[in-house]
Amino acid sequence: MSTDAHPAGGTRVAGKVVLVSGAASGIGLASARALAAEGARVVLADRSEEAGLAQASALGGARARFVLLDVTVPDSWTGAVEAAVDRFGRLDALVNCAGTGGSGTVRETTTEDWRRVMSVNLDGVFFGMRAALPELLRRSSSSIVNISSIAGLVGFKGSAAYSASKWGVHGLTKTAALELGEQGVRVNSIHPGSIATPLTAGLRRGIGQIPAGRVGAPEEIAHLVTHLVSDESRFTNGASIAVDGGETAGNSLRGLL
Repeated sequence: MSTDAHPAGGTRVAGKVVLVSGAASGIGLASARALAAEGARVVLADRSEEAGLAQASALGGARARFVLLDVTVPDSWTGAVEAAVDRFGRLDALVNCAGTGGSGTVRETTTEDWRRVMSVNLDGVFFGMRAALPELLRRSSSSIVNISSIAGLVGFKGSAAYSASKWGVHGLTKTAALELGEQGVRVNSIHPGSIATPLTAGLRRGIGQIPAGRVGAPEEIAHLVTHLVSDESRFTNGASIAVDGGETAGNSLRGLL
């Protein structure tokens, strides 16, 4: 039996090659696993080489490869795209999951922190899209999925740089969807709420504002990523989808006056 056989029951993205940034942990890793389970060949890209190599190996060499990626460096993105095409012969989708946190008010945020957050969360998404587009445009239908945040849908007090970067991803996604839709590339953003990942492990948070009454799991984002990569979503373009247990639906802590 060929080692390229798809896992049992998983064919929703069969034959597609997907590059996932931030894939060594958290939402990126969950997305890579979900895509591989549904038949995709996946390039896991991350700056954490040891973890990334281990996760790619666990998924199987025939359908997964790790590439070292610094999302803030355009040439690093060029190398990651080339590695995907060299290994699997094509590229059908890009999933921008890499991100970093950042807290601080407008007054408190230093220039260094502002630029650090922007370079990963916004520059990294732009550089990835730009590097992947020549290959994505070779397909009759391809997909870019940008992981933003609910901080890119509403203001977040005390997170000036982080919220601004995620709003930037939101706007970039909308603009790219308008520019690329006629060429067969659909571009959508996912806006996670409170999700249990290594990046958020140290955060103090309450769940009273979340109607679902709990934090989410990375796999709950990965299910939507798989849908947006698949041909099921061929008429979905420029969408901004919150996966937040209802947190941005309205004020769940304040009753009627």
